[in-house]
Amino acid sequence: MKKRIIYIAISVAVCLLIGFLSGFATQSSVNEWYTTLNKPSFTPPNELFAPVWTVLYVLMGVAAGVVWSKGYHHIWVKTALYHFVFQLLFNALWSIVFFGLKNPLLGLLVILVLLTLIMLTIKWFKVVSKAAAILMVPYLLWVCFAAVLNYKVWELNP
Repeated sequence: MKKRIIYIAISVAVCLLIGFLSGFATQSSVNEWYTTLNKPSFTPPNELFAPVWTVLYVLMGVAAGVVWSKGYHHIWVKTALYHFVFQLLFNALWSIVFFGLKNPLLGLLVILVLLTLIMLTIKWFKVVSKAAAILMVPYLLWVCFAAVLNYKVWELNP
């Protein structure tokens, strides 16, 4: 039980760190470039993004920690965590591409890959822990919403 809590704490910290770093690296574009874009009517207020992402990163970290605690020596655990790491990297890449490079079209391509990786991660998490897979569902739903939002921003800003 103690190891499980340690794995969860490390995983949550890593997820929050990745989120913080990608957010920090792109903050000036969020405050300047993004505000000038045409956005769809269903765009949430900017103040909503940080708390939502914080909750999602915590849920992702708990899920990864639960999977990790099942034993890294197990091939299914390794496979699940490899998928998790790749999707986390694409999560950060999306922020860099969309906001840092100010490229909604390339961001859309990245987020579609991210969605695929999240679904694969959930599939592998479910093999190891059904609870961990369920913890990833809000993240999947939010990224689906973000993909639609990304598409509409690209469409409205030719």
